[in-house]
Amino acid sequence: MCTSSLDPSADGSSHAAPAADRGAPGAAPDPALLADLVVANHILVREGVLDAFGHVSVRHDKRPDRFLLARNMAPALVAAQDIVEFGEDGEPVNANGRSVYLERYIHSEIYRARPDVMAVVHSHSMSVIPFSIVPSAPFRAVTHMGSFIGVCAPVFEIRDVAGEDSDLLISNRALGAALARRLADQAVCLMRGHGSTAVGDSLKQAVFRAVYTEQNARVLSEAVRLGPVVGLSPGETETATRTIDTQAPRAWDVWRMKAEGKI
Repeated sequence: MCTSSLDPSADGSSHAAPAADRGAPGAAPDPALLADLVVANHILVREGVLDAFGHVSVRHDKRPDRFLLARNMAPALVAAQDIVEFGEDGEPVNANGRSVYLERYIHSEIYRARPDVMAVVHSHSMSVIPFSIVPSAPFRAVTHMGSFIGVCAPVFEIRDVAGEDSDLLISNRALGAALARRLADQAVCLMRGHGSTAVGDSLKQAVFRAVYTEQNARVLSEAVRLGPVVGLSPGETETATRTIDTQAPRAWDVWRMKAEGKI
């Protein structure tokens, strides 16, 4: 039997706890943005990207130095009243004693590093994780719908920052900043043994990319069983992305109706 002397709860780092509010909430976000963020949670669950874990955020429409993210809860259960406003340091301003996600620093540090990013999705997609742990099998775009992944998605190795005994969670700003650096200017970054993070210039685009990251992973996994894989070329990834990105609202509309049980 394998044993370990590590206690993941020794310093409380694996447990979500109420975070103290810092600062004060600003102007209320557009109610339509809040509604879309709620729907985004439900879509990502319905499409198999999130389960009881994972999260999606959006940059505040009136305060670009802040973002909106649900309190610590299962994404399928998120409602408008569960959305919390966070400052650029990743700390809440109106949690009012509610627990918040431990990995909120994924979001805060990417927003700090990437002014172009308007939404972030972090998931534990089971189809994607294998590509984070097999260095000889790089994750790349093999479908036109996954073109935004590029010819080789970066992989974040938390050991390079936190050493050999972390819990693999992005539980502080330093780890979040390291992840943001590894993401650089890409759309998707894998996280070794953990999951992946996708970003977009809108909430709809980030959701679109998260869904098709999962689908591209499934296709790639099946393809390697058959033989050598022909991925998209650098030029194809760029050209296809310009075309496909315009279709995110089309996908959003049908996914939203599915999530709402209308079709």
